[in-house]
Amino acid sequence: MKKSILIHNLEELNQLAFTIAKTLKKGSIVGLKGTLGSGKTTFTQFLAKHLGIVDNVNSPTFTILKIYKGPLPLYHMDVYRLEDIGYDYELDDFIYGEGVAVIEWYPYIQTMLPNDILEITIEVLNESERFVHLEGRGIYEPTIKAVSDRYGNE
Repeated sequence: MKKSILIHNLEELNQLAFTIAKTLKKGSIVGLKGTLGSGKTTFTQFLAKHLGIVDNVNSPTFTILKIYKGPLPLYHMDVYRLEDIGYDYELDDFIYGEGVAVIEWYPYIQTMLPNDILEITIEVLNESERFVHLEGRGIYEPTIKAVSDRYGNE
């Protein structure tokens, strides 16, 4: 299933993260794609808040992985620097872990991932607007349905 929506501002991105967070559970994998500055980390911060994470969430660009404790742990990865070398970092324990894995630049480790993940692409339209494309199969179909129900045919 696929859904694309127009986001006009940060509050709408926050509401999208809220809608998605309500559907995630142990073992969920969210793959984020978008240009630098598109809002991948900002989306993850909103998602973390709605998953009950109280820590300050920031980009794991240089550390590759940050772990946040909450009712459902959040494994936040930025794999931009791992293109073609992802296996050397043994991320499987987190990708297939006890919480939610959010992977920025996920195509760089695509071969490590299962076929079914929640794919989110953030496309910059201008300084404040984004076009967000979501795709999910299997266990992520309820997520796409929840987003579709919330946003209708925008």
